[in-house]
Amino acid sequence: MSGHSKWSTIKRKKGANDAKRGKMFTRLIKEITIAARDGGGDRETNHRLRLAVQNAKGANMPKDNIERAIKKAIGDDATKYEKITFEGYAPNGIAVFVECLSDNNNRTVASVRSIFNKYGGNLGTNGSLSFLFERKGIFTVMKSDNLDMDGFELELIDGGAEDIETDEDMITITCAMEDFGNLNKKLEEMGIEPVSADLQRVPNDTKQLDLTASGKVLKLIDSLEEDDDVQNVFHNLEMTEELEAELEKQ
Repeated sequence: MSGHSKWSTIKRKKGANDAKRGKMFTRLIKEITIAARDGGGDRETNHRLRLAVQNAKGANMPKDNIERAIKKAIGDDATKYEKITFEGYAPNGIAVFVECLSDNNNRTVASVRSIFNKYGGNLGTNGSLSFLFERKGIFTVMKSDNLDMDGFELELIDGGAEDIETDEDMITITCAMEDFGNLNKKLEEMGIEPVSADLQRVPNDTKQLDLTASGKVLKLIDSLEEDDDVQNVFHNLEMTEELEAELEKQ
């Protein structure tokens, strides 16, 4: 299993507790709000909203929360969120890319900078790390006993899948950013609703650290992910077997 898939699996397991689930719901509601505000509240014609709702359902968000977020987004009092990204380095030269949605730019900048400084990192200029990451479409699908994996994989490859990986209960599918829409359509045609589907920044190369050094990096990453304005944090720390075992203990 590749590094980004391992990280996703660990995060999914850690996200099962109530505090992490609440943070996840906050992120998903922001995505729904922006999608509905920009493209309207009709999921049939607004593909981005349909995808945001699909991800919310995959995270077991209550239907009432989803509908309330859509209604609020298309109302006159909808919160105006702005996309902000940050690029920098954690200790030991680990590259970190942060994606935010904020209704207060100054607050977000100050908060993210403070976290980097507190944990021994430093912010860089936007664009300085772009070459280290590649935008990829990442889909997760629940495994089922009656799924013919050989036929399923052939269909996915026909839809643009580049990589297909499985763990105990999930299938992770990776595609080029340009094939994201095609693969999502292919899954719809197959009657399969992903647990999640989004564009992620996958590192072209990873950097391996020992457990102590990795722990310092993860403190910074965890603090960023706990910030209310942060939607996603991507990095190029390698997920070694030793680090995976340590994280699963937490």
